[in-house]
Amino acid sequence: MKPAPSFLEALKLAAEQATAAEDVFRREIAGRTRALERERAFAFRRLNLMRAIADVVAGGDSEEIAVAGATAALRAKLGWSDDSEARDAVISRFAPVVQAVFASLAPSEAENASGDDVTVALAEFERWYAETHPNPFWTLFEAYMPETPRVDF
Repeated sequence: MKPAPSFLEALKLAAEQATAAEDVFRREIAGRTRALERERAFAFRRLNLMRAIADVVAGGDSEEIAVAGATAALRAKLGWSDDSEARDAVISRFAPVVQAVFASLAPSEAENASGDDVTVALAEFERWYAETHPNPFWTLFEAYMPETPRVDF
């Protein structure tokens, strides 16, 4: 058998390098896409939770009532029907977020509170959660719902 000409070897090497570069790019873009999907999901979870919290707080006559109602709403959103030390810690650390929401909605304190205070309080809560738990807070909303068979009678 006759040896392959050197230009074919060079072309083969170039083709293999192009394939390797494409594979690297595809892995990078897949990773970036997953990161963006997660950021989007967390942003919508953040919006939906805080919208629900703001709705509850807006109906509260006092900060105490607002915090109690928001705590119940948070527990309902997370599907927490029983207590634990870890859950109590999350709820107590979330209370300043609710208090900031209440202050931002209270007409008598409107000049002293702003939405920025809520954003800062929420960011502080998220930072605390990230430092004390292996996953971000927003992953708690990823509860798996098993399929249930549909039964007609």
